[in-house]
Amino acid sequence: MADYGHDLSFGIFVTPQADAGPRIIELARRADAAGLDWVSVQDHPYQPAFLDAWTLLTAIATATERIGVFPNVANLPLRPPAMLARAAASLDILSGGRVELGIGTGAFWDAIGAMGGPRRTAGESVDALREAIAVIRALWTPGRGARLSGRFYELNGAKPGPFPVHDVGIWVGAYKERMLRLTGELADGWLPSSPYAPPEQLAGMNAIIDAAAVDAGRPPAGVRRIYNIGGSFDGPGSGFLQGPPKVWAEQLAGLALDAGVSGFVLTADDALTVDRFAAEVAPSVRELVASERASAARSPSDDRERTVVSPGATATGVPGPTNPGVTATVPARELWQRLGVAPTPDDGIRLSAETVWDSSARPLAPAPDPAATYGEFDRSFARDLVAVHDHLRAELTQLRDMISQVAAGSLDVATARTEINKLTMRQNQWTVGAYCESYCRLVGLHHTLETTQLFPGLSRLDRRLAPVTARLDAEHEIIASLLSRVDVALVALVTDPVRGMPAVQSAVDLLTDALLSHLSYEEHQLLEPLARLGPALYGR
Repeated sequence: MADYGHDLSFGIFVTPQADAGPRIIELARRADAAGLDWVSVQDHPYQPAFLDAWTLLTAIATATERIGVFPNVANLPLRPPAMLARAAASLDILSGGRVELGIGTGAFWDAIGAMGGPRRTAGESVDALREAIAVIRALWTPGRGARLSGRFYELNGAKPGPFPVHDVGIWVGAYKERMLRLTGELADGWLPSSPYAPPEQLAGMNAIIDAAAVDAGRPPAGVRRIYNIGGSFDGPGSGFLQGPPKVWAEQLAGLALDAGVSGFVLTADDALTVDRFAAEVAPSVRELVASERASAARSPSDDRERTVVSPGATATGVPGPTNPGVTATVPARELWQRLGVAPTPDDGIRLSAETVWDSSARPLAPAPDPAATYGEFDRSFARDLVAVHDHLRAELTQLRDMISQVAAGSLDVATARTEINKLTMRQNQWTVGAYCESYCRLVGLHHTLETTQLFPGLSRLDRRLAPVTARLDAEHEIIASLLSRVDVALVALVTDPVRGMPAVQSAVDLLTDALLSHLSYEEHQLLEPLARLGPALYGR
């Protein structure tokens, strides 16, 4: 992932206990005076021990001068979207433009049902949220009576207004793939919580959002990332946000630069935590991120002009499958000669009728500088990428060969241990299953290292690479799902050899198509940037 360049913001997430109203208001005043940006409250209308979220947010906005407020997140099943639109706009007007709208699909369906709310399946909840966003935006847009016809919500000539005094962001709490895709397609912000989306999972979830945004014709940076966090300043010093403020600052700055998080909202119900977060963490994070951004801005790579060409363009500008993304600025053969290595072409052969992405929508790396030179050490970074990919290709070939042997009822000694040469068919299936598992881990580890280390570094050194690395991240997620499909098919194979083998072969065919296409695309786009930026990326 990459730093999307948004201004950083910091806030708190308070528990709306009904017996603690004055303390909550005082905590909000303290956060406001300390320079924090947000106070948010959870919205569980069915919880009798909690204050109503919108009433509390209004009281907080009235008692403070500068700080913003938002529900974290509004409970859609018990908050009709037309009323949410009116409530958010009204409070935005009264507070002078200090409101954003966090929204979610809802949960705890028994409690929602007890209050007369609807019970929805997971799929229905996503569809309802999509309709709700359309309703809210329609009522925030000047015009005649709004009309929308949906399965869950509709407008029948409702007059828009009142209108917010600033562009209120719709921030979606999302974790599963369909919700993440909806976020990338429609939302202004993504609002996950660290217990349910830990830091190591952000890259993969962000990749889904980014891919959906691109597919919808939006820049990935159009979706802000706001992260609900929790931690302890008295922790043992290991783990996420466990330790002194310096540890917090370094970890949060890393998330801002590598995972694109620009908002951090801390669960805090005591004054000391609020004070330390505001005084010792937030300024340090801002300083670290500003320094890194300034360093990246000084990179000479930013002075190079980007040339946009159509996917599949060759060195002569004629469309073709062998050199995707290479522009006529530097002939392909000349570039590969300079680098001392050439990307592996995608031969276009597909084993499966199923497709998992639109290759024509792949973004391209910036055109190489015709005057650039690459030393032997520089070229080694490009060669290393191809070498790792070649190993993955060889392992994939071995995997396919083993599956063919299993389908035939035997295993070749060259591809399996001598001691299993005469094992039964059932044992053979366990053997190929173990091999598949090992290969899946190998591919997954390679992609994890790229996503968490290589891609963020490249994008920081040359921001023009961000669309490419975002696309590669998104493809990694898809390949991960294909690896999971292989695992599922292998489990079925062990219990049902007759019907299981076609499913395994089908899953591996689709994995083969996707992985070989992906590896070729990655090499065409990253060989030159790796040679150009690799030494700086690894501090050499």
